[in-house]
Amino acid sequence: MQIGAELEKRGLKVGVVGVPKTIDNDIHFIYRSFGFESAYAAAVDVISAARVEATGARDGIGLVKLMGRHSGFVACNAALASTDVDLVLIPEVPMQLEGEQGVFRYVERVLDRQGHCVIVVAEGAAQDLVADSAGADKSGNAKLGDVGVFLRERITRHFRDEARDVTLKYIDPSYAIRSVAASPSDSVYCWNMARNAVHAAMPATPRS
Repeated sequence: MQIGAELEKRGLKVGVVGVPKTIDNDIHFIYRSFGFESAYAAAVDVISAARVEATGARDGIGLVKLMGRHSGFVACNAALASTDVDLVLIPEVPMQLEGEQGVFRYVERVLDRQGHCVIVVAEGAAQDLVADSAGADKSGNAKLGDVGVFLRERITRHFRDEARDVTLKYIDPSYAIRSVAASPSDSVYCWNMARNAVHAAMPATPRS
């Protein structure tokens, strides 16, 4: 928008096309952003590893932090695709630790039932509970508190206070997921968007 406004101010006839980009898939009015499918597909392998780690010990807990500053699309889709996740925590739903409906009690019930638990949390979840982090990153986004480390410490402390011996393995794949090659579907999607962007930016052929 700023580039378009500046061009208009200068009286230049230049076409500007914006292509929605974020693997979080959290752009309003956009059904799917490129990289989203590749991201949650890669996250499924990470969740599988967390489950293996969780089942390798009695009362084992696998905790995975995935992308999603403002939405839980990657976390939720990866959990649905894997079928191994017992609890998904996302920014859209407030998180409660204590009480009968809280995270601690739920994890206890899962451990009682099956002996292990796999948790997936989106990076933007529970920011009201995580210590504030001032400032912004180089992209201008507000810096988030690390909800993954926060949960690892609080869950470990809770079960220590309950005198229950749990083994928690925390996985933060972050750039390992961001850097994967695009899936075939994402590759075709990007090709179509690029082609349409070029045609949209090209001026109409003048009629004689």
